[in-house]
Amino acid sequence: MSVSPESVKKLREMSGAPMMECKKALEEAEGDLEKAFTVLRKRGQAAAAKKASRVASEGLVGSYIHAGGKIGVLVEVNCESDFVARNEEFVQLVHDLAMQICATDPRFVRKEEVTPEVLEREKEVLREQAAASGKPEAVLGRIVEGKLAKFYEENCLYEQHFIKDLTGGQTIGELINSKIAKFGENITVRRFARFKVGEGVAKNPAETSGTE
Repeated sequence: MSVSPESVKKLREMSGAPMMECKKALEEAEGDLEKAFTVLRKRGQAAAAKKASRVASEGLVGSYIHAGGKIGVLVEVNCESDFVARNEEFVQLVHDLAMQICATDPRFVRKEEVTPEVLEREKEVLREQAAASGKPEAVLGRIVEGKLAKFYEENCLYEQHFIKDLTGGQTIGELINSKIAKFGENITVRRFARFKVGEGVAKNPAETSGTE
């Protein structure tokens, strides 16, 4: 079937995918925008899986300073070539990721990086909450596993919903996958650091002891 230029433009705005990919996805979805968006997300995930083992040693260190200079972020995003690293869209991606980290304060890049100690502690808290609500013992495990998804979404960058996606449907992982599909290179967030004025600053010993 033929699709309208307006639909192609709308899907591109939603997904960030190339125009031709948007057109193909709309044709496959028979003009349904939501279904076409799902098609693009699945293609991005497949492309990312194929390229995940490839070495990404180029890239950029991006920064974002919140209004007023109270919060700042540094993030390293890697790709495979300097050509992609200098691409305007990649630069924008790095900036958006820094802004995301500034706004949401994740603790980990991916859920696979959550340490066993942190995970077990979180499970124990969730189990206690479920038990306190009177849920039967037999279902506590399933309840805990279900609530862990929310924990990952709040604490792991790749699981978070992209703050600039007003539909709320695209995660950071999916955003990165869409860029992998577009550029044909592995793209990955290697590390980040978030700084907030006054956070983690030790008190003056004189203040602690009450002496001059």
